[in-house]
Amino acid sequence: QVQLVESGGGLVQPGGSLRLSCAASGRTFGMYAVGWFRQTPGKEREFVAAMSWGGGSTYDADSVKGRFTISRDNAKNTMNQQMNSPKPEDTAVYYCAAKRTNRSSRYYYTADEYDCWGQGTQVTVSS
Repeated sequence: QVQLVESGGGLVQPGGSLRLSCAASGRTFGMYAVGWFRQTPGKEREFVAAMSWGGGSTYDADSVKGRFTISRDNAKNTMNQQMNSPKPEDTAVYYCAAKRTNRSSRYYYTADEYDCWGQGTQVTVSS
């Protein structure tokens, strides 16, 4: 399994931008589908975006579609979440996740399907 470490969280103004990063250890990161989730106190972890290990297939939650963009660089063992025009309701702890799969075009959007998780990074959207 890979180890995941998020970075880039912090305070951002509504309408601004923020970029989350997730660094993965291990030489097989390219065989992992990846995703971003978020969680607020008292609520279940919520799906944000997912990408296949080949990078050709992505899926975004309706709540972030058109504002957030997931990406990955398998050569650098990294994945990112570009957050544009964030809203106060996007405030949450954000987690990156990865799932080992042999299917290059497959992505996953339920938390239970993922094998590996980062520790989370807080994002606060406020003026």
